[in-house]
Amino acid sequence: MWTKFLLAAGGAYLVAAAAWIVSAGVVREGGGTDILNVACDPTRELWRDMNAAFTRDYAEKKSATVTVRMSHGGSASQAQAVANGLEADVVTLAMFPDTDMVRKAGLMDAGWEKKLPHRSLPYESTIVFVVRKGNPKNVRGWPDLARGDVAVITPNPKTSGNGKWSFLALWGSVIWTGGTTEQARDYVRGVYQRTPGLDAAARGATMTFATKKIGDVHLTWENEAKLEVEEGRGELEIVYPTAPGLAKPLSVLAEPHVAVVDRSVDRRGTRAAAEAYLNFLYTEQAQDIIAKHHHRPTNKRVFNRHRDHFPDMELRTATSLVPSGTWDEVLSTYFADGAEFDRMYSARGK
Repeated sequence: MWTKFLLAAGGAYLVAAAAWIVSAGVVREGGGTDILNVACDPTRELWRDMNAAFTRDYAEKKSATVTVRMSHGGSASQAQAVANGLEADVVTLAMFPDTDMVRKAGLMDAGWEKKLPHRSLPYESTIVFVVRKGNPKNVRGWPDLARGDVAVITPNPKTSGNGKWSFLALWGSVIWTGGTTEQARDYVRGVYQRTPGLDAAARGATMTFATKKIGDVHLTWENEAKLEVEEGRGELEIVYPTAPGLAKPLSVLAEPHVAVVDRSVDRRGTRAAAEAYLNFLYTEQAQDIIAKHHHRPTNKRVFNRHRDHFPDMELRTATSLVPSGTWDEVLSTYFADGAEFDRMYSARGK
């Protein structure tokens, strides 16, 4: 049990170290092209299958070989690593601000999100609950997380995309149902007061909840929840969270963008392979792989083919939580140094 998670956690440091070698152009196999995909933590299984399909497709169409190397970690930490010199050819991170951090470091062209279909979103996702078998705490919706007997596991929003999306879903569950900012602040503060600790990335939080058996509810990506329950072999269940006054389950619309790192591919001569890789994600073959791994494909035809795997939900955007509707304001309001998360987490136990 938990084989996939244990292997992923054990190999993370080796993968990250190898990424630095590849990014410098040292590793070359048979004269083919190497590209480095710097990715967020809970997409290991997706990229394993996707990379195999892409390399076969590329070889058939181009009569050439390409090897996709991977680096996984907390999304914000991964973005910072690229900004600081980890020479990624593509980034497949958890959210817009992490990808745009790479642009702000001078490594990507402005308007990167317009270069690929669906605003450079080959898939979407959301945040759901994982609970113990039988749901012993009877956790059904967002208000249940305010109860004093419910301990929540979620990663650190300062380092993890899963952590940021979970924070925004918690906050939004109050605002999107007519609550005030003060009510949202009180509710989210209470949840974080009952978090036993904050792992740096999504997969670490999964291990804390599933293998260490800490906490009552795990806030996580929909795809990670599906894998967690599958690996749990009957020990865990998924809850799609309800909210007062809404007929459908409610959560945040998680948007994990993808992008080519322009300065890197131009220096290394890998632009053609990197662009082919990201364009491949929009083919029906790739969209089916995306659905197989429980991410929501943005190709409507493919999504409809797999609709039974994705419960109908009320998904709200994170940018709807701020007056300007911009990610810059989301970051400054909730996640900047001294902003909402820092204030409420530093006040734990007071």
